[in-house]
Amino acid sequence: MLQSGQGLISVIVEESSPIPHSAKKRLPGVAEGNGGQTLLKIIGGIALIGLLAVTGIVVGVVITRLQKDKSADSNSATEVISGDPSRFQTDSRLKQAFYGIAYTPQDSVFPDCNVQLADVVTDMQLLSQLTTRIRLYGSDCNATAMVLEAIRLTQVNITVFIANYPEAADNGVAYNRQKSALEDAIKTYGTDHIGGLTVGNEFILNFLDANNGGDDPNGAVGNQGASVLVPFIEDTKSMLQSLGVSLKVGNADAGSFFNKEVLGQVDYGMANVHPWFANASIDDAAAWTWSFFETTDVALANELSNKPEMSIAETGWPTKFLDTFVCQANANGTAYFFFEYFDEPWCLYFPPSILHPQWADRFQLTHRKDKEFGGVEGWWGLFNSNRTLKNINIPDC
Repeated sequence: MLQSGQGLISVIVEESSPIPHSAKKRLPGVAEGNGGQTLLKIIGGIALIGLLAVTGIVVGVVITRLQKDKSADSNSATEVISGDPSRFQTDSRLKQAFYGIAYTPQDSVFPDCNVQLADVVTDMQLLSQLTTRIRLYGSDCNATAMVLEAIRLTQVNITVFIANYPEAADNGVAYNRQKSALEDAIKTYGTDHIGGLTVGNEFILNFLDANNGGDDPNGAVGNQGASVLVPFIEDTKSMLQSLGVSLKVGNADAGSFFNKEVLGQVDYGMANVHPWFANASIDDAAAWTWSFFETTDVALANELSNKPEMSIAETGWPTKFLDTFVCQANANGTAYFFFEYFDEPWCLYFPPSILHPQWADRFQLTHRKDKEFGGVEGWWGLFNSNRTLKNINIPDC
């Protein structure tokens, strides 16, 4: 038995027979977590594992999840992954056609953290066959470290845009919690697989909704939201500087809701552009998306002195949009993250532990939007929630 040492996640190497990758199967030996208010705490160690030349080598990864919230009871669980994650069967139906894909690890909604490394490893194996880039939304539940560890284990070519998802009305609690997790992950894994750090996702849109601010991101209420978000962005830059790393810092928001004060402080902007919610027809959806992005978001960025790089952070539709948008966007050089990897029906539910004001507002907004737009919010994935590919053809372009 070989064991790596000293880092975020301890790794055990055992001899066994190789296991073919299956998206529908939980790998043997995985102990289910206890759920509840737990976070993955940094333990163990990482060291380079040499080339595994002996046939039949299996990597077992052990994570101990410890409670970081002092107000809750401490829980722990051990997760073991069997099989060398870098040796997996590819799926001929999958093609690396996407510029990028939006990704959220399953069960990573704070405070109900129950992310399983086995699941994230499977996700990286599948996503690496579709794209070389993914974007995350936040860093709760140790999501950033889990993704970077899964990339290390699978040895796939994926660049991650990591993120901090701050709340507007919690005096920086969510921001600082995720900042700590991001800092630890960067210290442990470095930045070789990180493309940038995004601070905020639809922060201004949600701030306007929560404060009856209308639709103007640069009005009084929008600027009030910017006064909350910009210090988080500046603090993130200071954190990266203190770590001695050079990473681009960005912001993501709905395509019509970028605040100039926010966009003027970042290296890149990511625009959520959904033709479905704009009532565009499916025949016009791909062209509409590119036109809206260019005339609204790229044009705004070009007005600013810092001229942030712009990409589409989210865009998606049922199948026909997949058939048309991906190849058109690839051809015209549009940077985008397709929404999304798999269905997320759990986003629409209310775990009992979040039914208090701090979290209920966000979920109430999600439910309201889901009802308003016909019950589609949790069902945008290329894969079903069990990671089986839907009845679609991945473009080859």
